[in-house]
Amino acid sequence: MSDIKSLNRNFLKVNEIIEAHHSDPSELISILQEVQEEYRYLPEEILNYIAMAVHISPSKVFGVATFYENFSLAPKGKYIIRICDGTACHVRKSTELIVALRKKLGLTENKDTTDDLLFTLQTVSCIGACGLAPAIMINEEVHGKVTPEKAEMILEEIIKRERVNNEQ
Repeated sequence: MSDIKSLNRNFLKVNEIIEAHHSDPSELISILQEVQEEYRYLPEEILNYIAMAVHISPSKVFGVATFYENFSLAPKGKYIIRICDGTACHVRKSTELIVALRKKLGLTENKDTTDDLLFTLQTVSCIGACGLAPAIMINEEVHGKVTPEKAEMILEEIIKRERVNNEQ
């Protein structure tokens, strides 16, 4: 029963997004962006619903959702941690950051999101902060000259802040 209520709430928000774009198929990318912003990923049942609502084939919607790198069909954490592994960061030991953060968060190469959906860890080619190498980006905030210890402290700060927010 709670799954049905949750699904209805999901579709209500999706309807608002679709209506804001006048059910226009040419607005598909914008619709997908807003849905992903709301839910942090694009659930399959919502993609099918969008296809039906804007009168295009599900395969076209899935094609768009899988073509663009920014779209995700898997749940993502509230905090996306991007570890730069470009040349400048790599030579300054970004791989140590990757190992330390995976260990801290209980993640592996095949599992990049924590079970509580708080963190997603991604390795990226460049975040444009070469002078701050090694660098990480958490959501839109860049952290430079990061050591494994500093990265763990940043995570602890976020976890503490989340606990406080959840208690309120």
